[in-house]
Amino acid sequence: MARSDRASEERADALKERVYATFTGLAIVLVQHSNVAHIDAARATITLLVGIVAITAAGFVADVIAHLAVHEAFPDRAEMGRMLRVSGTALASAALPLVLLALAWVGVLELGPALRISSIVYLATLGVIGYAAVRRTRIAWWKQLVALGILVALGAGVVLLQQLAHGH
Repeated sequence: MARSDRASEERADALKERVYATFTGLAIVLVQHSNVAHIDAARATITLLVGIVAITAAGFVADVIAHLAVHEAFPDRAEMGRMLRVSGTALASAALPLVLLALAWVGVLELGPALRISSIVYLATLGVIGYAAVRRTRIAWWKQLVALGILVALGAGVVLLQQLAHGH
């Protein structure tokens, strides 16, 4: 595989991890927002942090298992580094929401608004990623609009399923 192809593949994998983590973070803050009267800011912050670290670790482990299954060997040092870089990008998805929840923890914000703003940040992130992906295609503008609509509907379906999984 050519160097530019590897770099493109790594960017695609990193973006995929970030999308997974963004959906996970969104689900966590939505569930917490629906239970805001029963949790405190410290718990909300730690729950989001642990959830994002868990999805990041799951992505890394999945990469290692897939590599073992396909290549019949453990990844070498370079490939292991690539896997760590790719999975680590998922952590960035939680940066601003974690800051907002930490501000609630120290009393600068109320927890409800911090969770609401965090959910907006996650939704905006998904929207920007979807928009950027569709805009990169070479299809007519109206087909891009249809594609973006389909992505929004699919994303809404994912959020709905995550909410149903948590009993809300």
